[in-house]
Amino acid sequence: MRGGAARAAQRRESGRRPDAPDAGKAATGTAAGTWLVLGADGRLTAYAPCQGGLLRWTETAAGGGGWSGPDFFAAPGLTHLSIAQGGDGFVHFLGRRERPRADGRVAVDVVYALQYQSGRPQTEWVPVGNPHKEPERAGLLGVPVGAVDTSGAVHVFVRNAGGGVMLRREGKGGRWEPWSDLQGSQVQDGLAPTAMSSGHVELLASTGTSALRWIQPEAGGVMRRTPDVRSAPVPGSVAALETAPGRLTYYWADAGSGLVAYRAGNWAIPLGGDPAGDAVAVVRTALDGYDCTVLAYRDVEGRVMLAACGTENEAAGVWWSPAAERSVGCPGLALDVYGRVVLATIGADGALYISRQRAEQGLAMGPSARV
Repeated sequence: MRGGAARAAQRRESGRRPDAPDAGKAATGTAAGTWLVLGADGRLTAYAPCQGGLLRWTETAAGGGGWSGPDFFAAPGLTHLSIAQGGDGFVHFLGRRERPRADGRVAVDVVYALQYQSGRPQTEWVPVGNPHKEPERAGLLGVPVGAVDTSGAVHVFVRNAGGGVMLRREGKGGRWEPWSDLQGSQVQDGLAPTAMSSGHVELLASTGTSALRWIQPEAGGVMRRTPDVRSAPVPGSVAALETAPGRLTYYWADAGSGLVAYRAGNWAIPLGGDPAGDAVAVVRTALDGYDCTVLAYRDVEGRVMLAACGTENEAAGVWWSPAAERSVGCPGLALDVYGRVVLATIGADGALYISRQRAEQGLAMGPSARV
């Protein structure tokens, strides 16, 4: 967010505080996107949806192991929550909101909020709108997801009523551009946008029988569709990681063969596992001096499984091991201020659980502890 819009949001943030704590508040699942993030001050923050809003847990000191929260932020009518982080550390929230209308129908729109710093209040929710004007079609709008490019511009993607993809992007001066139709057909919720270090944004969307892919030929340019991917990602399971400059590796649950890794122009690489179909969590780090990719997913019994492999060397084999008790929704992965891998899950009790990498060779994780 830039320019006048950023200044206006800052003014709204200055008077915004977490709502009164409620001991009965519990997470109802996990948010789409990156829900465990490292702030510019070196502290980790976790977010989760709950009844009537969202919850936030924040490290009390960078890498110190203590946490505050959960802080509760009200968001009436929010049915889905997605989270994206920009290179400046700002955390961007997108929600799908439903509100009753006077005529008895339900009004559906996309709303947006922003958090500038770890532990600080978020801005007020502001409407981003709905690409459909007719109430019947507007009510069929999907789940919005976002990506933030290197200029700080927010890209909002959402499935429309006809099964295509719509994009609304923050333009110059912080003003929202009109909705643009990226087209496509039979798209299902669980869109996976990614912003790369080159400034380009890429999008993968599943139809249940194939995957549709859009790229930006130029950073900040128009999204262009590429040939379809002949694979069948389970909708909602796709995650992406920049594994080389300007190149993404996608990970998803395949409808017929467990987890796979995919890079454009290559065959999908089977990774095994027995995924439940939630999004895969992924982070890149150095293990014993080697460039590695760490993956986590929730299996069909709700257990969190963890593995590490050489970056872009998944074909050498991936060995999964249990990393946490049963979770509700997909796990979260991040690196703390010291570069240690941190695994976050939401338990059946709606609480946050954290496991942190120990000072041993390989990927040795400490026990999962309730925050």
